[in-house]
Amino acid sequence: MKFFKPLYLQNHFFYGCIAVMILFIVSFIFGKLFFVAKLGLVILLAFTFLDILILFYSKTGIKAVRIPPEKFSNGDENPVQVTIDNHYTFPVQARIIDEIPEQFQVRDFRVERKLPASSSRTLEYMLRPTERGEYHFGRLNIYISTTLGLIAKRYIFCDDVMVPTYPAFLQLRKYDLMAFTNRLHQYSIKKIRRIGHTMEFEQIKEYVQGDDIRTLNWKATAKKNQLMVNQFQDEKSQPVYSVIDKGRVMKMPFEGLSLLDYAINATLVISNVVLKKQDKAGMFTFSKKVENIVVAERRTSQMGLILETLYNIQTDFFESDFSRLYGDIKRNITNRSLILLYTNFETLDGLQRQLPYLKGIAKNHLLVVVFFKNTELNDLVNNRAETIQQVYDKVIAEKFAFEKRLIVNELRKYGIYSILTTPENLTIDTINKYLEIKARGLL
Repeated sequence: MKFFKPLYLQNHFFYGCIAVMILFIVSFIFGKLFFVAKLGLVILLAFTFLDILILFYSKTGIKAVRIPPEKFSNGDENPVQVTIDNHYTFPVQARIIDEIPEQFQVRDFRVERKLPASSSRTLEYMLRPTERGEYHFGRLNIYISTTLGLIAKRYIFCDDVMVPTYPAFLQLRKYDLMAFTNRLHQYSIKKIRRIGHTMEFEQIKEYVQGDDIRTLNWKATAKKNQLMVNQFQDEKSQPVYSVIDKGRVMKMPFEGLSLLDYAINATLVISNVVLKKQDKAGMFTFSKKVENIVVAERRTSQMGLILETLYNIQTDFFESDFSRLYGDIKRNITNRSLILLYTNFETLDGLQRQLPYLKGIAKNHLLVVVFFKNTELNDLVNNRAETIQQVYDKVIAEKFAFEKRLIVNELRKYGIYSILTTPENLTIDTINKYLEIKARGLL
């Protein structure tokens, strides 16, 4: 029985052979079997035996390994490679069935490849996770058949492999380049014109053609008897905190990811850009209380610390306590900082309840409230209404969209900046706002 365990017959051939053999025996007993039928059965059995002999001649006919990434990037397409070595001296047909993690809910994964004799082939498929956590792969099953295609032999590799899924770290390099090149407009990012001097003094140097004459230092010019100018450098090491609301309002899904995961991905990217700009990056979350605190620093290990902290964030489904947030910020963040608050307000009344605490935070810090457009309502607004029910739906959708714009205006009245964006544009718009604040010297 152990010999037949890895043996699989193609296209129900096994059952056909049994039926023919039974017919052969019965017909032979009664002496009614034609010679042609006997010859056909012998040939069929001979080819079957030959197929088995060819496949089982080599005990190491196929070697394969699955090569997943060390960790998945949440919300991104992640490559998984399967390398197959064919040790047979003839070409074979391979059917690969990989038991991918249950989170993807894919039960019909199947890839077919023809493998030349004594060759190695690598195939690649993509997986897009939509939640953070541990993803467990099962067995890698490979069914090998010859040109005859009568039977197949199963090989099993790579049993139980776990790959953790982290926030979207694959986006770091993409947005890193976008923030430091002159091609930002290609990604819907504005080029920000530098206004005024958001600089700190560095040194006095001799004037050369092209220097800004507004920086002339007349005292040093009189003393040296030649033109001298003040040289400035960008202000550095300003603290920037990403504050993530992990209450129930952030559990709303969009294209498989929750708003919380979009905020987590944006926090990872903006923290990287902040550190590249020589500022201090930090973060924390809040709901019933403030948690997952990473103090704003500019050390080399900061990104790793932020990544590990973001990996473990989960919503608690409570209503977020903005008064607790205000109290913790007032006690623990003493230096003026840029605070990017990721939350969501659906109505103006919802904002009004939290507005006193937001105004209190904005007195000592530069506060940017980041919240989301409801893209499903946009579809209702843009589609033509043809029935009475559709008219009602469209009016209600327009009301909610209008309230989102009112929230922006209400925040602006109290000197609070805001970003109203769609989930897929969250990271881009957040980078934009940060670069604008840096260019305008608002912090």
